[in-house]
Amino acid sequence: MLHLTECPRDAMQGWPTFIPTADKISYLNTLLRVGFDTLDFGSFVSPKAIPQLADTAEVLAGLDLSQSKTQLLAIVANLRGAETAAQHTQIRFIGFPLSVSETFQQRNTNKSIAQALDDVARMQELSARTGQEQVVYLSMGFGNPYGDAWSPAVLGEFTQRLDALGVGIVALSDTIGASTPATIAPAFRELTAAYPHIRFGAHLHTTPATWREKVQAAYEAGCRHFDGALGGYGGCPMAADELTGNMPTERLLDFAAEVGAAPELNQEALAEALAWNQRIFAGH
Repeated sequence: MLHLTECPRDAMQGWPTFIPTADKISYLNTLLRVGFDTLDFGSFVSPKAIPQLADTAEVLAGLDLSQSKTQLLAIVANLRGAETAAQHTQIRFIGFPLSVSETFQQRNTNKSIAQALDDVARMQELSARTGQEQVVYLSMGFGNPYGDAWSPAVLGEFTQRLDALGVGIVALSDTIGASTPATIAPAFRELTAAYPHIRFGAHLHTTPATWREKVQAAYEAGCRHFDGALGGYGGCPMAADELTGNMPTERLLDFAAEVGAAPELNQEALAEALAWNQRIFAGH
């Protein structure tokens, strides 16, 4: 079975007009009823950096988790954000973007990779104390535009460091839509074989024409955990192609059905969520 993380946070974070808090709450509550494994709902980062998500704590307070099996994930950019997220016991996962590109790590979090790894170590200790779990996203996981070194071996070196720290969930993240089957397949094949105790996920960005080959490459190489966003909205603002967005959840569900790995979802709630999605994004 495919395990899905729905990522409205990624869809919302760069949206040019502020989405009202009440609309976010209504949309997220509908998504909670669908039955996804995880909901990447918000982030605890500087409101100057991501003004769209400055209301994450208020949104969290409005979520109804009483009838949902879905677990919440929040993204942070540093230890301070993780400490804020850790105060909210409703949050199960705390996600941190660790770039395999030194250039992008500096641009994204204003830290070096070495400093970011120090944060990962301290966040891992924090998560152990609070009973939460850290998810590390290896951003620029399939190449970068800066000329920084990339290969499956580089991903392996980073994973070895994370494994030594006790990190149990690692998501290979295609920050700019650069991934191809030729880079996706060997990365997942080598990592899932070398670290069977780590849960590897795929956070892929795509154009409408390339989604299937990317998902198929990851799936056939052993990946069973995928991130998506309804409608394919969002993605990295640095992407040069305006059609490059998040992996559409609808396409992930199509693929899962084709290979006999479809998760059990509340179809009525999914239809409501798609309507909310269009209201929020297509209507602006």
